[in-house]
Amino acid sequence: MSKPIKKSALTENDGIEPPEIISAVSVQQIQKFRRAQPTAEELIADILKGNKTALSRAITLVESTSPVHLEKANQVIQGCLPHANQSVRIGITGVPGVGKSTFIEAFGKYLTSLGKKVAVLAVDPSSSISHGSILGDKTRMEELVKDEDAYIRPSASGESLGGVARKTRESIMLCEACGFDTILIETVGVGQSETAVHSMADFFLLLNLAGAGDELQGIKRGIMEMADLIVINKADGDNVNKAKLAKTEYNRALHLFPMKNSGWSPKVTTCSAIKKEGIDNVWETISSYFELTQENGYFSQKRKEQNQYWLLETINDQLKNNFYNNPEIIKLLEENKRAVQNNEKSPFAAAQMLLENYFK
Repeated sequence: MSKPIKKSALTENDGIEPPEIISAVSVQQIQKFRRAQPTAEELIADILKGNKTALSRAITLVESTSPVHLEKANQVIQGCLPHANQSVRIGITGVPGVGKSTFIEAFGKYLTSLGKKVAVLAVDPSSSISHGSILGDKTRMEELVKDEDAYIRPSASGESLGGVARKTRESIMLCEACGFDTILIETVGVGQSETAVHSMADFFLLLNLAGAGDELQGIKRGIMEMADLIVINKADGDNVNKAKLAKTEYNRALHLFPMKNSGWSPKVTTCSAIKKEGIDNVWETISSYFELTQENGYFSQKRKEQNQYWLLETINDQLKNNFYNNPEIIKLLEENKRAVQNNEKSPFAAAQMLLENYFK
């Protein structure tokens, strides 16, 4: 008589069927209520009403590299253009760790308390390795982001000079059309490459720290020549005396620079952004600058020069994009890259050949 077969303890029992991950009812509701992408005309109308959601959508279109989005973005910008240029634009930069986000939040809250509508275009540094950005400025500015009279838009710097996003100029115009009368442009703060923000701002503010260098070090930094106001931040606690000393040193350094075309003598002041001390003095100084430059005509003259500058920059940018997105060039470029790497062709000859093919 054969022994009965023992049932293994490792047998698998039938389990319970898992429920459907996606509810058919939910899908129908989402499809029913999902809003279609607004047209350019709808975006323009909503932006002019002060709709922040429409403003964000428009800026996303502007930042896109898609040809379809470019056409729509141009329509939106053209429609908003007559309602732009009704603001003051303040560029803010400084070395990493100087407290730019803390200062901008304190400064922005002070401005909204005066009845201003503030838009912050914060440019976040992009990694040269992963090409990613944290875009954490809204997280840092906890109070300002909740202010109804403020709007914060972080953008990745990409490969732009000075850490100014490629489409920041157009974003400024859209913010102005949306009713924001004070535009704050925060740059990465990489040192001497801040020419781009200087070419789109009316006022250039440099944040600095006490002990960042003596007056000779200040002279060596080309960024000092562009600054209309130097603010020594973190002037609190044990740092108060150091900040006063730094203020004196920077004042000495500024006297060695030639007179600005605006007729404005750059100032130096101190503040503590975290304690919200000295913020009112910063705004008073900026207001004095605008009063002077609007009276002597420099304000409007600078705006005209900036418009011309950005016309040429946009042409350069568009030519570059068209070149690298051309199907024929994409194919030839790969071939020439290999030839250059293997020393079969010089970089200059390869570039010349590619350009000749493009312009044919």
